[in-house]
Amino acid sequence: MRLGVAARARAITMVVAVAASLGWVSLPQPATADTAPPAGTPATVSADALPTWQVNGVVWSQAVVGNNVFAGGSFTTARPAGVAAGGAGQVAQNNFIGYDITTGNRVAALSHSVNGQVLSVQKSPDGSRVYIGGDFTTVDGAPRNHIAAFNGSTGALITTFNPSINGQVGDIAATNTTVYAGGSFSSAGGAARTRLAAFSASNGAVLSWAPKADDRKVSAMVMSPDNSKVIVGGSFTTLSGVPASGMGAIDATTGATLAWAANTKITDGGKDCGITSLSADANQVYGSGFAFGCGNFEGAFALDPGTGAINWANDCHGDTYDTAPVGNVLYTVSHAHNCSTIGGFFQSDPWATNMRHALAFSTSATGTNTGPDDYGWDYNGVPSSQLLQWYPDLATGSFTGQTQAAWAVTGNSNYVVLGGEFPRVNGAAQQGLVRFAVKNIAPNKRAPV
Repeated sequence: MRLGVAARARAITMVVAVAASLGWVSLPQPATADTAPPAGTPATVSADALPTWQVNGVVWSQAVVGNNVFAGGSFTTARPAGVAAGGAGQVAQNNFIGYDITTGNRVAALSHSVNGQVLSVQKSPDGSRVYIGGDFTTVDGAPRNHIAAFNGSTGALITTFNPSINGQVGDIAATNTTVYAGGSFSSAGGAARTRLAAFSASNGAVLSWAPKADDRKVSAMVMSPDNSKVIVGGSFTTLSGVPASGMGAIDATTGATLAWAANTKITDGGKDCGITSLSADANQVYGSGFAFGCGNFEGAFALDPGTGAINWANDCHGDTYDTAPVGNVLYTVSHAHNCSTIGGFFQSDPWATNMRHALAFSTSATGTNTGPDDYGWDYNGVPSSQLLQWYPDLATGSFTGQTQAAWAVTGNSNYVVLGGEFPRVNGAAQQGLVRFAVKNIAPNKRAPV
């Protein structure tokens, strides 16, 4: 027998009420828009996807300087929003594109032809420079071995910065005077360097800074807020002979390995695990990880920049690829499928029916983890932060063969931008790049999920 709409609603209400009275479920609270949360909860950007130029591959990293967004990855063409691949307005665009964050439109002067994939796009603190690292050897036909620099305002390739690195650069961290690179290389500027090196920003000369990531590659780097330390992450297990399972801190001047409390609890060093991203604001260092056959953390965390002590860690299952603090919100991209240990969504069966590819959390601790979790990882009692009501819907892509959606997130006070291999956002065609805006400049048409 089929129930009518009214009868079906009454039946569902009765079942939920009975289940709640028996303690089986918690009654949901009325939905509140992510842009207008209850008092004390930080507001996120809207989940409305704004029109943005698109690429035909994957975007691995982005940096924002003023209204300029620089995006790098592995792609060969770019096209306007709303245009199908091969359609009107498509242009050749090899691995690096610049666009306006307020309009989503490509800016030709910021866009360059790079002959290999770009894995890292980072800016100097003053915004005068944008650095890229990856697998390339030329930019616009000019020799640039795995690292290059551009003017943050004009997009012009900087001719005075041209160091040579003999292997992949996985990430970059920079002050206004020094550029630090990490990856899987063995020499830089003609000097032996084991996966870590530093250069003068003014002329590209290799510096004496020479710590070693003793095995596997470096894939994440960030400066501490006071620029005294370079925090590094990856799949390594030691730094210059000192145990550092996937993450550690290095003196920015001497290259000495420093004590870093988090790597005694979060141990993601190994062949099939690692720390995937590191970011920072004025108060904390943030990061993310993945674990498959080794390691003990997926999700996002916030650390004390002085000691590396864990301020909070969100034990959400599903590899997390990037983090970006914007105000009081930490945005992440991932394939999260279980945040139940911090009071968030539970794992579904099959997983894909409730997998989330972009999340937002408060930057301050609000609760604690329960544990051990279903993987046996035990973060019980460790502070956690609040999962916020922001769930844009990103379709998984096929370009990398890894069935993922977003790989990169960054933003400013008005916008958050995602990059990846997604073909659609919120059900509409939008490939590789997308923007989201704060309430006062967003359409505010998409209701909370």
